[in-house]
Amino acid sequence: MDFYSTVFSTIDLRSFSNIWFWIAIAVAWSNMTHFIIGVPFDMVLRARRRGGQAMADLEDLALIQARRRGEIMRSSGVWIVGIWTAILTTLAVLGFGFGEELAQAMTFLLVPMSVATGLGLGFAAKLERAPLRGSALTRKLTLHRVMIQGLGLVAILITTMWGTLHNLSIPVFGL
Repeated sequence: MDFYSTVFSTIDLRSFSNIWFWIAIAVAWSNMTHFIIGVPFDMVLRARRRGGQAMADLEDLALIQARRRGEIMRSSGVWIVGIWTAILTTLAVLGFGFGEELAQAMTFLLVPMSVATGLGLGFAAKLERAPLRGSALTRKLTLHRVMIQGLGLVAILITTMWGTLHNLSIPVFGL
């Protein structure tokens, strides 16, 4: 085997049968559900348990993150959404129009994460307009986290079903 064959057999671009793709999905959704609008969820739990300074820190960080996201969307949101939509559309066309497995996998990963990001931006905008304090803030952050977890669960389930169908449809050992 020559060098290029060795390299390209190591960097396998088949996504649904590649363990690294599934690890990437797990890490991405774990990260998405841990950082709610940029606020680590362990901070929410600590503020709920301890109150006082931990709650004040949570309130400050949530408001900072909400304002930060709002400012980014006001200054360049149209461009970000437009370019990101073009990227997702390109991936979907390559994946489902031309049958590229890597593009299908990236579509299954990035489209639901984009929906989750959009939900987070909506939540941040509400929080920026009407800041929440205390237990109302922790309750809303927890509710948002549960919603993102549900979205992630459905996304992983659909990706798993599609990946299984795809893996069952490819010939094995040239048969």
